[in-house]
Amino acid sequence: MKKLSILFLVLSTVLVSCSSDDDTTTPIPVKSEKISNLEAIQTGGQGTGNPVGGVFTKFDFETGKITTSDTDWDVAFRGTNIAVNGGTVTGVAEEPARNGSVGAAVVTGTFAGVTSAKDVTFSQDADTVFAIPTGSDNGWYNYAGPPTHLISPIPGKILVFKTRNGNYAKVEILSYYQDEDTSKKSQYYTFNYVYNPNKGETSFE
Repeated sequence: MKKLSILFLVLSTVLVSCSSDDDTTTPIPVKSEKISNLEAIQTGGQGTGNPVGGVFTKFDFETGKITTSDTDWDVAFRGTNIAVNGGTVTGVAEEPARNGSVGAAVVTGTFAGVTSAKDVTFSQDADTVFAIPTGSDNGWYNYAGPPTHLISPIPGKILVFKTRNGNYAKVEILSYYQDEDTSKKSQYYTFNYVYNPNKGETSFE
């Protein structure tokens, strides 16, 4: 009888151990990518006397690709404006409808130094206001004015996002010019981003 009890105890321990192992989910590694020459052309404006227009280029962090989907996008670019799929339309021409719950924030720090979204306060687009502020020195860029009219990413300004799927991403804009060459066409974004595909996990490491 004693031997049967010991055998039962051993079997129970093995079963509990196996059950515990089965419940353990291995985290998916964070994704780190560089996107080059994302075209975000704005028509009109900029002293032309013509009304501002142009389709926003939508981007999905989960796939790491540009998308034309009405729903499966996180962030959209046109000119220097960056929209998020959360909140409401701001009122600018041809902007996409918001149907997600994406939030964004501009965080000060190095790209490597922003290691988590845990304590970040997110905002969404609203009437007349983008979550990522527009205008020189207000958000992610500086405008040099005449004679160069250059748009330059502000060093140490990192964009952090809570995506439509409840995940987190960070972005470092590297250039606003084709091939990262200020002598070439503007409105071509190059940026680094890190995306954590594990829902609810705020770490970027």
